[in-house]
Amino acid sequence: MSSTDSPDIAQANRRVIAIANQKGGVGKTTTTLTLGAALVERGRSVLLVDLDPQGSLTMALGVDAESNSLYEVLGATTSGTKTIRDIAHQIAPRFFLAPSDISLSRSESGLMLRLGRESVLKRALDGCLFDYVLIDCLPSLGILTINALVAADQVLIPTSCEYLALRGIALFYQTLHEVQSINPSLQVLGILPTFYDSRLLHSREILQAMTDRGLPVLDVQVGRSVRFPEASLAGESILTYARDHPSAEAYRRLAETIDEPQKTQATQSGT
Repeated sequence: MSSTDSPDIAQANRRVIAIANQKGGVGKTTTTLTLGAALVERGRSVLLVDLDPQGSLTMALGVDAESNSLYEVLGATTSGTKTIRDIAHQIAPRFFLAPSDISLSRSESGLMLRLGRESVLKRALDGCLFDYVLIDCLPSLGILTINALVAADQVLIPTSCEYLALRGIALFYQTLHEVQSINPSLQVLGILPTFYDSRLLHSREILQAMTDRGLPVLDVQVGRSVRFPEASLAGESILTYARDHPSAEAYRRLAETIDEPQKTQATQSGT
C-alpha cells in the first residue's frame, strides 16, 4: 500500500458523507468500508476517513497508522504537521484511506482548547480531490463527531433494528439540529437499517416504527451475516470476499441510490 499516491483529477461535485450514530455496534465501520468499495465499483474515487481512535476501519483494511494517522493532521491543542495527502494510503485504484489509531484520542481532548475547533476536519479536507469522502465516526457525540458533521454535506445513519437503537436516534437528531446552526447545508441522507432479519417480528416492528415516525428510512436493509467479520479478517470488503452475497448486493443498491443523482448532474453539465 502506498501513502503517497492520490488522485489528480478535481471533482466539482465532491460529496462528503458522515456515517454516524451515537450508538455503537450498528455497523458504521462496515457501512463506511462497503459503501466506499461499492462506489469504487461504479468508477468513483473514494477517500475513507477513520475518525475513531479505536481505528477499526484502519485495522479492517490492514493498514499500519503509526506516525501517519489522522492525529498528525488534526493535531491536538495545536495544529497538526501533516496533510491528508501525506497520510493517505491507497487501498486499490481510486480507493484511499486516511487511517487512525489510539493517538487520535489526543485530538479529541486537545481540540476543545482551540478556536474554530468544530471546523478542523473541514479545513483538512479542503483540496482533497475525490468524488466521495466517507467519514467513519466514533460512537459518541463529542468534538470529533461534530467535526465530521460540520465537514459533511450529508449524514448517513446506520441503525440496528432493535429498540435501544431506535431510542438513540432521537438524541442523535438533537445533535444534528445543533450542528446545523454551524453547517446549515447539512442534510440527512437517510437511515440505513442494519442487522435486519425479516423473519423476526422485532426487526419488522422496529422498521415499521421508524417509518411511522416519519424518519427518512432508506429502502435498503442490510442483514446480519458472518461474512462481514470474515471479510474484515481477510482485509477486504464483502463485495470481493463474497461477491454475490445478499448483503453485498444491498450495499451496491445503496451506492446506486446515492450515486445516481451525481451521474445525472455530471451528464447535464457535460462532464
